[in-house]
Amino acid sequence: MVSFSSIQPAAAQPPAAAATTSTRTSHLLPHHHPHPDQLSLSSSPSPPTHLPPSRRHHRRRPYCVRAIDAAQPYDYEAYLFNRFSQSSKLKIAVVGFGNFGQFLAKAFIRQGHTVFAYSRSNYHAVAQSLGAAFFTDPHDLCEQHPDVILICTSVISTESVLRSLPLQRLRRNTLFVDVLSVKEFPKNIFLQVLPHHFDILCTHPMFGPESGKVTWQNLPFVFDKVRIGIEDSRVNRVETFLDIFKKEGCTMVEMSCAEHDRYAAGSQFITHTMGRILEKLQLDSTPINTKGYETLLNLVENTASDSFDLYYGLFMYNKNAMEQLERLDLAFEALKTELFGHLHEALRKQLFGKSEEGGHRRPMLAKLPKNGTPLLPPQSEAVANKNN
Repeated sequence: MVSFSSIQPAAAQPPAAAATTSTRTSHLLPHHHPHPDQLSLSSSPSPPTHLPPSRRHHRRRPYCVRAIDAAQPYDYEAYLFNRFSQSSKLKIAVVGFGNFGQFLAKAFIRQGHTVFAYSRSNYHAVAQSLGAAFFTDPHDLCEQHPDVILICTSVISTESVLRSLPLQRLRRNTLFVDVLSVKEFPKNIFLQVLPHHFDILCTHPMFGPESGKVTWQNLPFVFDKVRIGIEDSRVNRVETFLDIFKKEGCTMVEMSCAEHDRYAAGSQFITHTMGRILEKLQLDSTPINTKGYETLLNLVENTASDSFDLYYGLFMYNKNAMEQLERLDLAFEALKTELFGHLHEALRKQLFGKSEEGGHRRPMLAKLPKNGTPLLPPQSEAVANKNN
């Protein structure tokens, strides 16, 4: 606000003196230009020009601001900063507001982004508690014109959910993002279903509500910019979305969808498979747990808490998963062969004593071929085929 102590009546001046004062002021304040939104403190319009000069200058004594640092009607710098901050925030529609969708939405809201939630189940109370708006109709959701559509459904229902969205109600350059555990499948679905004017970003946070419940620091976040428009606004929007995970401390890893699936089959699918196997054993905690056993129990907890649809999707929609199952089966058979071979050797020593020493070769665990190498048939099948 303008201080009245810095407002003084302007003294009457002759025309020449007024011109001199005006010139002097313009030299003193060469860069001071009144903002169009500033309030004018001058009185009513200038006196009529038909009056004599003496009456023209003495009729009114307008007020003018003498202090250069007088406050403006509002903080224009703060106004511009707020506008910039709002322009850097996204409107994100989370399609599939289950456990994982809620987990991500918390980070979005924490960083100041607007979240719209949509799901087949009613999560209105949960969304309200997080600060998100919940929609039960996809038409109402798309009419909000979100910047980003984030697909957080199960792998199995991805295609049906995507086809159910009224794409005609979205802006033509909307960014579509998925966070599924497989990448080639959603990439192909996006390219088939979405018109060419929509942007596509395939991502996979390599963590979940359990492994990332404390922090996301140094946790991998994989992404592939499948189709992004060349306009600056669209490029910046992708970077703004990725910055959400950068700010949370994630390790950003850019790789193709095919490369991701190849790595994931040998790591994530095997991890979930071993967790499911151990779950079937119904392992219990004991008073003498070792660190290794505690690790196994944690593995069961982390994998069993995910839906079976997620595990099935890792198998069904990753063409590399079947190879890993076969390798796991071969490894288990080879391990049993080595164990029984040691037992057989011990029994022979008991039966035949030292006469067998040096004449029998202890079976060893066979090395499996590397990932991607075609698996050979079992030795018994190879011998049978050779005899035929």
